[in-house]
Formats: sequence, C-alpha cells, structure tokens
Amino acid sequence: MRQADRVIAGLATVFLATSLAACSGGGSIATVNGAPISKADFDAKLESGPQAVSTLQEMVREMLINQYAKQNNIVVSDADVQKREDAIKANFPGNSWSDMLKSRGLTENDVHQLLSQQVIIDKAVGGDLKVSEAQIKAYFDKNHAAFDKPAQVRARHILVADKATADKIEAQLKADPSKFDALAKQYSTDPGSKDKGGELGFFRQGMMTPTFDHYAFTGAVNAISEPIKSPFGWHIIQVEEKQEGSKATLANTHDKIEDTLRQQQEGPLIQPFMTNLQTKANIQVSDPRFQSAFPTPPPGAGTSPATASTP
Repeated sequence: MRQADRVIAGLATVFLATSLAACSGGGSIATVNGAPISKADFDAKLESGPQAVSTLQEMVREMLINQYAKQNNIVVSDADVQKREDAIKANFPGNSWSDMLKSRGLTENDVHQLLSQQVIIDKAVGGDLKVSEAQIKAYFDKNHAAFDKPAQVRARHILVADKATADKIEAQLKADPSKFDALAKQYSTDPGSKDKGGELGFFRQGMMTPTFDHYAFTGAVNAISEPIKSPFGWHIIQVEEKQEGSKATLANTHDKIEDTLRQQQEGPLIQPFMTNLQTKANIQVSDPRFQSAFPTPPPGAGTSPATASTP
C-alpha cells in the first residue's frame, strides 16, 4: 500500500477515535420536534457499533507508541513530520489535499499526529536497516516511468442538455466571467460539480471525454470556451491553471525511492513490534463490552527475539 493510502486509511481511524471521544458528557446532542437525543444514548449507540472495538484498539496502540518513544528517548521533530507530509501532499495537487481533509472532517493536526506515530515506528524498527545506492538505482531503472509527472490542468465547467442554453451561458460569461460560479449553480446538470461552481480540480490528459480533454489541454487559461459537445451534453469550460509535466531523474527521485525501499523492509517488522508492545503492556479494560479487544496473551508471548525491537 502506498504511503498516501496508508495515511488516508489511518486518518479515518483517527477521526473516528476523535469523534467518539468528543461525544462524552451529559445533556442532549439534538432534539427532534422537541424530543431530546441524549449524549449518553448517542455514546452508547456509537460504542455498541462495529467500529468501537477497532477504535479503542487504535487509541491503545497510539498510547503504546507514544510511551515507547518516551521510554526510549525518541524525539520526533517538526521537520520529520513536515518532510513526510510534503511527500504525501505531492499526490494531491492544487486544492485536492485540503478538499480531502475537509471531506473527512480532518485537520492538519490530525495528520501531524498520525505521521508522528509513523516516524516513531520507523525509528524503532528501522534503525539497523540499510538501503544501498545500487538498490536505489536498480529500482529507478525498473520503475522510472512511475515517477514521471504528467501534465495536469485545473478547470471548471457548466454542463447543459442543449446548445441553445449553452450559447446563452457563453454569452453571459464572455460579458462577465465573474458570473461563472453563480451560473454553474443555476444551470449545470453535473451533480458532482455544480454546487462547487463547476470546479473539477486537477486532472491528467485522458481522464475526460475526448472533446473536453482536447480543449482543456489546448485552450488558453481563463478563457471561456465555446459550447463543446460530449456524450453528456454541452459544456462551457474555463481552464483555470496548467501544470507542465516532467520526466523523473535519479536525483529528484532518490529520497522517495529510498523511503519506499525502507518501507518495504520495515513492513514485515511493524506488526511483530506492535504485538510485542501490546503483550508486554498492562492493559486493563473496565468495560465488559470491550474485553475481547485485548485478549490475554499466552505465556511467554512477546519475549521472542524476533518480536523484540529497540532503537
């Protein structure tokens, strides 16, 4: 799994854990025609759901990792976290990173907490791992095309069913381009973009229908297109930004490849490391609903040299 995918999956768990914690307390959380839904009832519903056990397990794992870092003097700097975040953000051009966080109700702080945990684990299990320059070059030679950066454009559009309507919208926009947002919300039949003023974000060549794609990659930035026909109807397009593509080199992919190879080596070591932390920990579960989340380990578990790891 790519690091970006791992982070997104982890963020979903972080968010759920935060949501469950935030719902504690008395009083009502909502009313329906004057009838209250209490926070206690809401909490009970969340805690009895299928995600509750995994959320508790994740919160315990986070605490174990932080305790391990403190006990072993592992310090995570802001630079460590920022480097990882920058590498992940590269997979989310333009505003797509902030859009992704917003759609999941997450904050930058949620991201930093998760990445900090990853740094601790990497320092714990990866201290003795080595990646040679020969391995990095061999990986680049085999996979260099995967690191090429394709050209991308950011565009917005208004989709309508007939050319007469498209002609009318085109005329209004060429008279006043600032109306694009309002006209998209008024006329567009594209449910995925109309409420965002027609915004489509960044996309690569070949991701749209041929006629749309051709205009997006040849049209001038900020110009209003003539009506463009596609199988979905008639589009009025405005290209907002263009990003040139680039060919990868060993120099500009070196650190990313090194991280990838380290992650491949670390992958098989992470679960034994976490199992070792958990089996050695004194975890007391007071709520009987969650007793199964942390079963009692068999005698001698967690003591094998294969599962012990220190920086």
